[in-house]
Amino acid sequence: MDTTDRRRRITVAVSAVIAIIGSFIGSGAVVGTPIAQAAGGALAADATLVAPGTGAFQIWGIIYLGLVAYAVWQFLPGQRRAERHRRLGYPVALSLLLNAAWILSIQFGLLALSVPVIAALLAVLVVAFLRAVRSTPTSALDAVITDGTIGLYLGWVSVATVANVTALLVANGFDGFGIVGAAWGIALVALAGIAGIALAIAGRGRIAPMLSLAWGLGWIAIARFSGDLVSVPVAVAAVVTTVVLVVVTLVIRLRSVRSPRSTASAGSAVRA
Repeated sequence: MDTTDRRRRITVAVSAVIAIIGSFIGSGAVVGTPIAQAAGGALAADATLVAPGTGAFQIWGIIYLGLVAYAVWQFLPGQRRAERHRRLGYPVALSLLLNAAWILSIQFGLLALSVPVIAALLAVLVVAFLRAVRSTPTSALDAVITDGTIGLYLGWVSVATVANVTALLVANGFDGFGIVGAAWGIALVALAGIAGIALAIAGRGRIAPMLSLAWGLGWIAIARFSGDLVSVPVAVAAVVTTVVLVVVTLVIRLRSVRSPRSTASAGSAVRA
């Protein structure tokens, strides 16, 4: 089993390195083109009504930091053979590779390819999230590094998936079947909120997914209140959805912490 565990740990570490390299390419800081400018600007803040403002992408710094921390964390003596990391390691590694693949697809202008890639990334993260929910953290630090990182990652990718699919439709001339754009924008914002509530229910009030989803929705509101593509109805919908998501998640969290099932599960109160 030690050989199998070592292989898994190395796979996660190598995947993290690949993802970090991809992030540098996607940032355009050294090589490559910034994501907002790549693929003909299809993912720019003013490309669609559900595109988050440019500042939203700062969350990637926190997510990448968490992923690197997880790659290191799983190597520590107390974590090497932990059953939860055996269940989480490969999904996390796959998510890192899919993230790099998504960046490359955008860099090469393959917007149509980016949608199935990000959909696969979302599916893998859902699997990782559910596995994390069903296992108990070894400590509060494990909850922050493992559960917190996966939760933030999933919440943000949920928002990014909605924005990515919308960008592809708009780039291909989708006219919304004659329905006014603001109505579509409100519906898509509501869809992201529903996804967040579903994660809150499945995760028994996990805070991390809510934080990154709220962050993404907040930046959609900022982008629609100002900038080159103003839409007050969509902005208001994003604000309302954010508030509802936060309140619902906190209520579920409080009920989960107080419930006998939660109390019986060691460490549940510290899960991120």
